[in-house]
Amino acid sequence: MPPDLDGAGTPVPWIVIGLGNPGDEYSDTYHNVGFRVVDILAERGHAPAWSEPGAVGMIPARIVRTTVGRLGGEAILVQPWTYMNRCGRTLPPLFDRFGTDARLLVVSDDLALPVGRVRVREKGSAGGHNGLKSITWAYGSDDYCRVRVGIDRDRPTGDARDYVLSRVRAPDREMLGRAEVLAADAVETVITDGVQAAMSRFNGVDLRAPEDEGT
Repeated sequence: MPPDLDGAGTPVPWIVIGLGNPGDEYSDTYHNVGFRVVDILAERGHAPAWSEPGAVGMIPARIVRTTVGRLGGEAILVQPWTYMNRCGRTLPPLFDRFGTDARLLVVSDDLALPVGRVRVREKGSAGGHNGLKSITWAYGSDDYCRVRVGIDRDRPTGDARDYVLSRVRAPDREMLGRAEVLAADAVETVITDGVQAAMSRFNGVDLRAPEDEGT
């Protein structure tokens, strides 16, 4: 277990949860956008190794403490090691461990947004997302920040569950990867400059728009 997660731990200002499903079979799916975004944040912060699920206070999640953003804000990054619809189980032990005053930020995929869009919200409904439903139920409120990453582009008709659990299609890989980087930027901005600044900077960005070629 990384030494900075040993013992009782000290309070942190932010808990950042990336939503996804555990296991290699889900790692490259649309639904695991949140896992991939917090992986980017961990790499940027030169974080130590992720803890094994259950190694920190029996919390069913992979956890790492790192710095986030240009001002070095401290955060706990979390990948719940439950299935999506039970991820809220991680919240009570996380707040017990790292302080009830920590602010919560959740990164998730969003079928209502196209691939290439990211949306920051200060609070809001789950919008049918089972992971956000579970988080909201456990938190007791929808008053927490979320960064949502669009995954809908020319989606085949049929069961949405089958789609979100499918592997990212080749035509979407490059664009979705860029959107995940943008989402990591948005998380950093929330922590460094605040939610309103992040909303202003990122909610209007559309990576599908052609870049100006100049003259």
